Amino acid sequence: MTSPVALDPELETDAEPVKGEQKLEGRSPGQLMWQRFKRDRTGVICAVVVILYFVVSLAAPLLVKLSGTDPYTLYGQDPTYADKPILDQFGLPLGYFGGVSGDHWFGVEPQYGRDLFAMLVYGMRTSLFMALGVTVLLMVTGVIIGLIGGYFGGRTDYWIGRVTDFFLSFPQQLFFIAFMPVVTAFFVDPREETPTYFRALAMLIVLWLLGWMSMARLVRSTVLSLREREFVEAAKVSGASPARIVRKEILPNVVTPILVQFTYSLPSTILTIAFLSFAGVGFVEPTPDWGRLFAAAANYTEQDPAFLFFPGTALVIFVLAFNLLGDSVRDAFDPKSGR
Repeated sequence: MTSPVALDPELETDAEPVKGEQKLEGRSPGQLMWQRFKRDRTGVICAVVVILYFVVSLAAPLLVKLSGTDPYTLYGQDPTYADKPILDQFGLPLGYFGGVSGDHWFGVEPQYGRDLFAMLVYGMRTSLFMALGVTVLLMVTGVIIGLIGGYFGGRTDYWIGRVTDFFLSFPQQLFFIAFMPVVTAFFVDPREETPTYFRALAMLIVLWLLGWMSMARLVRSTVLSLREREFVEAAKVSGASPARIVRKEILPNVVTPILVQFTYSLPSTILTIAFLSFAGVGFVEPTPDWGRLFAAAANYTEQDPAFLFFPGTALVIFVLAFNLLGDSVRDAFDPKSGR
């Protein structure tokens, strides 16, 4: 048997990498995650769809201006537009598929004649950015509470756990409906109309109070497993303060579950906001909102089922794309969790 040939270390260092082999040295975890994500075609497509929704929401005023309509004008009742009738004698849209035409791209609303395209893009704008603000607030609150409870443990973790259990005991859907009028009644005279900005603020408060618990528990469980690791113990021995250990050692290691949870929480929050408006305790007339479009469609379904098609399709596509994006983000951070 021939003995193996010893290789010169310098030759090993200068050797060219094998063709097709990726050089992974020096890449950060974020760069590796991005490489894995780019290879996931489903994730990339879903990311493009989600970004497109936010772009459309930001550009809603421009798109409505291009269409020549707005979400507030009653085109079926305004005498200014009497020369272009869009509703019949029963208040139903004239023409094909709910009144789709060159003037009204997605048709019009029965009885009133408001433009559905304008109502939808403004409704998306209202729902998406409201949900984005609520979700960010939920994530920040849950991360802070979870970090404190998980790192310090003991009595701190015990009392935070009991407060979390207390908020989790509320039946959320019923409490949303019951608590919204209570919040507005504290600050607005029931005989006066509640301003739209205050309704948005009340919804944010209610959703925040009842939504941070899952994020807090997720972060807490992750921190509990991290605080006994060697790199945390080494930081303690070196004299680092708890704030520095949490910020430099623990927080970077909980970014993955935070981002994944965020991608699942945002569509859930949008559905909750739509539910509140559908139930009549969220946004109301004349504010365009996804949930309010569904509430109006419930009254028009028998006479004009086409009114539900565009808002329903848009919501299904967005929620599906965001959920699939969450799966792709999770797989990119942790390939072992994938298929």
